[in-house]
This record gives sequence, structure tokens and C-alpha cells, in this order.
Amino acid sequence: MEAAVFILSLVDCCALIFLAVYFIITLSDLECDYINARACCSKLNRWVVPELVGQALATVLMLVSLHWFVFLLNLPVATWNVYRVWKVPMGNMGVFDPTEIHNRGQLKSHMKESMIKLGFHLLCFFIYLYSMILALIND
Repeated sequence: MEAAVFILSLVDCCALIFLAVYFIITLSDLECDYINARACCSKLNRWVVPELVGQALATVLMLVSLHWFVFLLNLPVATWNVYRVWKVPMGNMGVFDPTEIHNRGQLKSHMKESMIKLGFHLLCFFIYLYSMILALIND
């Protein structure tokens, strides 16, 4: 059972890593003017909710399986994702808004956030991998 939890978490983490890389590439394309702000924001907003669900799934999975350290590690990122979606101003297209992405350094902050999430998901990937191997050896 424990190995199955970590296998599912590993697959979920891989999806979140690919999503973080996608966000970084898309934001880099906007920064270099390869795509316009509206196209970039619509591409990124399409994946905000799946990212939220993926992170929430990993967090709830660790809570249900009573892996407290990993749960507490995932909780701040899941909370941040919920906060980000919850605090979208009325009238905005989504978390990424084409009229505001170039104002107040939002592009840089979104890029920094994506890089931090990529690092976090890579750390979680190796924690899940180690825990999965340990669970398979112990079974």
C-alpha cells in the first residue's frame, strides 16, 4: 500500500515538473517576444487549475497515508496555489492577465515562482523516489 502511494505521488510529481517547465518556457517566450501576452496568458491559465489539483492530490495523499513530513512539505505550496487562484481580481482573465503581466514586474515574479516550483518538485521527486524504493524493499 505504501509503495502504491509513492508510485502515484511520483507520477503526479512528474506531471507537475513538466508543467513547471512548460510555464517557464512559455513565460520565456513572452519575455523574448516570441508570443504575445494574450496567447501566453491563455496558455498558462489553462493549466493553473490542473496544477492546483495535482498539488492538492499529492498533499491529500500524504495526509491520508500519514506521512507527516512530506505532508508538511507539500502543504505550503498547495496553500499558495489555492491562495493564488482565490485572489484573482474581478475582471482579470485569470492568474495570468495579459493587461497586467508586463506591469509591476509581474513577468519576473511569475518566472521566479515557476523556477522555485520546479526546484520544489524536483526535490519532492527524489524524496518520493527514495521513499518508494524503501517501501518496495521493506515489502
